[in-house]
Amino acid sequence: VQLQASGGGLVQAGGSLRLSCAASGRTLSRYAMGWFRQVPGKEREFVAAIHWSGGYTNYADSVKGRFAISRDNAKNTVYLQMNSLKPEDTAVYYCAAAETYSGFYDPRHMDYWGEGTQVTVSS
Repeated sequence: VQLQASGGGLVQAGGSLRLSCAASGRTLSRYAMGWFRQVPGKEREFVAAIHWSGGYTNYADSVKGRFAISRDNAKNTVYLQMNSLKPEDTAVYYCAAAETYSGFYDPRHMDYWGEGTQVTVSS
């Protein structure tokens, strides 16, 4: 399984970006999927997760109300719409997949990881 993330870039504070993560190699329609982020010198932190059905989502407190996660199982793709971006959102963003939704906040719980995509928010 390969997860390919895209959509990162440079944006001014208050702006928006939409990240995409496409899975190939096998269908992940029954997997929970989500996003983590990491800055140099810090641990990878949970951002958002979505149940395989799309019916349940979870967000880190720091992004609630600003970020929205969604998925299209027909396209084997998960999205992260990021609005009202802040400089502290600057990080490398990684998509991930896990067989179970519970515990998705823990990086050790993931079964698959994608390569990261850089998001930089200027002040």
